[in-house]
Amino acid sequence: VSVTGLAIAIGAGGAVVSAPIVLGAVGFTSAGIAVGSYVASMMSAAAIANGGGVSAVAVLQSAGKNK
Repeated sequence: VSVTGLAIAIGAGGAVVSAPIVLGAVGFTSAGIAVGSYVASMMSAAAIANGGGVSAVAVLQSAGKNK
């Protein structure tokens, strides 16, 4: 196993483990988007920009619910 391959594997593993923590920290919770969070403002801006359509924020919200 090369050093580069090992570094990539460790980085990918760290990303998988830390993703739910990071999503929770910015406002994606199991109950939905936290009021007054960074994500709440993102969701508002995305809803206005997309005319209420599904956005990347909605997809991330769904991922946050699965943590």
